[in-house]
Amino acid sequence: MKIATFNINGIKARLPALLAWLDEAQPDVALLQEIKSVDEAYPRQEFEDRGYNVETHGQKGFNGVAILSKLPLEDVTRGLPLLKDTDESDDQARWIEATVMGEHQALRLCGLYLPNGNPCPGPKYDYKLAWMKRLEARAKQLMNDEMPALMAGDYNVIPQAEDAARPQDWTEDALFRPETRAAYRKILNLGFTEAFRARTQGPEHYSFWDYQAGAWQRNNGIRIDHFLLTPQAADLMTDCQIDSSIRGREKPSDHVPVWIDLNI
Repeated sequence: MKIATFNINGIKARLPALLAWLDEAQPDVALLQEIKSVDEAYPRQEFEDRGYNVETHGQKGFNGVAILSKLPLEDVTRGLPLLKDTDESDDQARWIEATVMGEHQALRLCGLYLPNGNPCPGPKYDYKLAWMKRLEARAKQLMNDEMPALMAGDYNVIPQAEDAARPQDWTEDALFRPETRAAYRKILNLGFTEAFRARTQGPEHYSFWDYQAGAWQRNNGIRIDHFLLTPQAADLMTDCQIDSSIRGREKPSDHVPVWIDLNI
């Protein structure tokens, strides 16, 4: 089963590019971020014509996540659960879950768009760290379920210095601050496998290049789109790759797809 994550940076602006990539890459499942569309306005027909089931958790103008799947989607839920005994609320569309059946067993899919957090310090960074605490709580539940599961999407986290072409440019950024990376490691240390680094080591592997200052042409990128797998899912992984060439195409997103293959 080929599963991809792709921050498309607006479904209306990127629809032709997204459809071209789907036709070429043929993922069984695609987790999308930043669809920037309400559910009612999402162009479902183009994906259904290609054999995909479509589930969205949309929001007008920004955020928004979706799952495209050639397999039936079951037990779909929207929104990252709030922590117990809190009076907080969250109306940002950043989390969607569903279960798919492979040939041998079920897989729980969690698609996420983690808050950027800039400028920091400030309320946006506070929201990011609070969101990561909620993510940790959901991650613990997934581990306790002891079934194949993954959390994938745009994490807005640069895990290590080698995940940035110029790490010195990011030291005070919300994506690379020590508190951000510590919160990310705390989730990893529950027992998750970060799929790409389990297969590929070393620098110069990126999933995002800014539109400004010729970042793509200079390969001034960062790696912020990740798959975190439970042990039961990690045991089934046969590959993980970044489709970096997509960034050089016409009217691209500033992110590129990352995908894994699971023998499930």
